[in-house]
Amino acid sequence: MAIGDVRTVSSGHCTDLHYVDTGMYDAPEYGSVYLLDAEEPALIDTGIGKHYERILDLLETVGVGTEELEWIVPTHVHLDHAGGAGFLAEECPNATVAIHERGARHLADPTRLWEGTKSAVGGMIEYYAEPEPVPEGRIEELADGDVIDLGDHELRVHEAPGHAPHQHVFHDSANEAVFTADAAGIYVPSRDVVRETTPPPQFDLEQAIEDVGLLRDLDPETLLFGHFGPCDRLDVLDEYEERLREWVASVEAKRDVYGDDEQVLEQFGERTAALMGELWGEHKAREEGKLNARGVLTYLDS
Repeated sequence: MAIGDVRTVSSGHCTDLHYVDTGMYDAPEYGSVYLLDAEEPALIDTGIGKHYERILDLLETVGVGTEELEWIVPTHVHLDHAGGAGFLAEECPNATVAIHERGARHLADPTRLWEGTKSAVGGMIEYYAEPEPVPEGRIEELADGDVIDLGDHELRVHEAPGHAPHQHVFHDSANEAVFTADAAGIYVPSRDVVRETTPPPQFDLEQAIEDVGLLRDLDPETLLFGHFGPCDRLDVLDEYEERLREWVASVEAKRDVYGDDEQVLEQFGERTAALMGELWGEHKAREEGKLNARGVLTYLDS
């Protein structure tokens, strides 16, 4: 799948569901945004802000006018998922922006979120656009157990705070599918593997593993990854749980060997660049490895 491509999700019982490769970090197969073309159409996630026009192209391709969009639903406020919310809210004037209650203030005033992102992602900030605020009157706060009623579909809200305390996953029972946010990791469809996503400052291993268990208990036919695309192979959840445990253990072991966190970060940056550089680009892959290692080191210090 190439950057900008729009596809229909056809796995399992999925209907009315489409997604676009947003070209996040200038890489294919990294960032997806979904459009559920329900009676009340909804976007799930909003991309990184840059190239939000590709999400407008998704609406146009499916035949949903910007004034017809009813919902914009970021899974959490990390800017690779919520960075486009303000831009899209301006383009889609009738849409309600629904977000975890702990993240709502950051959409209304993204100043602190932007500063925190610059600190967290380091050299990757060049790929981001500074977010635009969402008018407070258009924000609806979500809590665990809430339901977004789209008419012929509904999104049932489940808290999944292991990746970040403001993260929700959404169960669409009509499609027997779950929008996984970052709770199931990064799925790489061209390689059929799942990779870790453990950014600072709030990654929590034990809670992340509980979140994987939540996804298992929902027992969907299809997992809808923000990174990247649909997957109907549910044993990927077992693989992700194992990957999380091994990843945290490997970072901890390298810290014990080096006694220098900067060396640990460089080690995992180079390792990720070697493994994923061909697909994501060496710069993005290296910074991704360092980011995720830094999240584990922060967790170990907590």
